[in-house]
Amino acid sequence: MADPIVEVSNLRKTYGPKTAVDDVSFTVQPGEIFGILGPNGAGKTTTVETLAGLRTADGGTVRVRGVDTQRDPAAVRDVLGVQLQEAALHDKITVGEALRLFAGFYPDPADPAELLALLDLTEHVDKQFARLSGGQKQRLSIALALVGNPEIAILDELTTGLDPQARRATWDLVERVRDTGVTVLLVTHFMEEAERLCDRLVVIDAGRVVAEGTPAELIDGLEGGRTVVVRFAAQDVDRGRAVLDSLADRDPDVHRVERVDGTTAEVAVSGSRRVLFSLVPALAAADLVPDDVRTVTRSLEDVFLAVTGRTYDPEAAPALATEGASS
Repeated sequence: MADPIVEVSNLRKTYGPKTAVDDVSFTVQPGEIFGILGPNGAGKTTTVETLAGLRTADGGTVRVRGVDTQRDPAAVRDVLGVQLQEAALHDKITVGEALRLFAGFYPDPADPAELLALLDLTEHVDKQFARLSGGQKQRLSIALALVGNPEIAILDELTTGLDPQARRATWDLVERVRDTGVTVLLVTHFMEEAERLCDRLVVIDAGRVVAEGTPAELIDGLEGGRTVVVRFAAQDVDRGRAVLDSLADRDPDVHRVERVDGTTAEVAVSGSRRVLFSLVPALAAADLVPDDVRTVTRSLEDVFLAVTGRTYDPEAAPALATEGASS
């Protein structure tokens, strides 16, 4: 395995009595999309801003290509491209003007025309910032993060405020950026986004890393039960429910049976990892043929519940009262 391009060790950042980042450690490999996932107020933005040398750490070390960004942030300025959560441009600047302006800050910038093509902005080159849609503004922010030809792009809450279609289009662009050889640090509070895009990730809660690995590793590592949803034909719902209720009373692998909601013909059966093995023979013995049987897919939300003991709420009020310690 190659040497990490980013190394964060025991990072700590406080704002008065509030601890925004508490002993955070992780490494990022070249060429991967690495996620920093957590609810609002978890310390995600503080972590990456400290990594980029934009904030001063109170403890720990951060190295980018072996350089301590706290001691010498200028040494990695051309290596990092940063799209910050609250970044904005003057309303009247056009897409092309913004790219040329930012390109002038670097000794060896990317070709603006190539970035426009990469991010589907060519036809908007003369459009003013204020007239761009939310998705177009996000694509422009990615272009500005890449204009310096960075090895690493930090993308902070890139798809917040976008509709589902624009969000998925932006996901495709992030993968396209990675395919050009750029390492991506993706800060997000969207579970689905992290699960779709990230090669590896850390889950941060209240300033601490509570889980780390690939999405598949984290999900597959969950212990505990499974839920199977059975859909019956309308005439079979009551009899099917009775059979499954009886099964819950006598089979230790079946823990709970409940209607998915009061108006459908679906019944959710929860139990151990072997719940499906109990369910199918019971239906066969009762000569009940369901219209559909599906195992509920577990996700990173289940991982968060397992490691924190509470349901994931991405919009939870920030735990940190200090303005600088948000996200």
